[in-house]
Amino acid sequence: MVLWPTLSLIGFLALTALVIAMGTQSTARYEAEKRAASGPLGRAATSDSRSPRPANAVS
Repeated sequence: MVLWPTLSLIGFLALTALVIAMGTQSTARYEAEKRAASGPLGRAATSDSRSPRPANAVS
């Protein structure tokens, strides 16, 4: 009587863990590719901003 709800819960948790693991791996790969594509020039351009920030900007 309790077997089907238990199996359903275990299956749901297993599939949720699989989706989280796949999303984490995909996100890490995307961020690594993005960092590699930006190169050293991209980092210098973003860290040395010449335009002043607006007074009401929230950091």
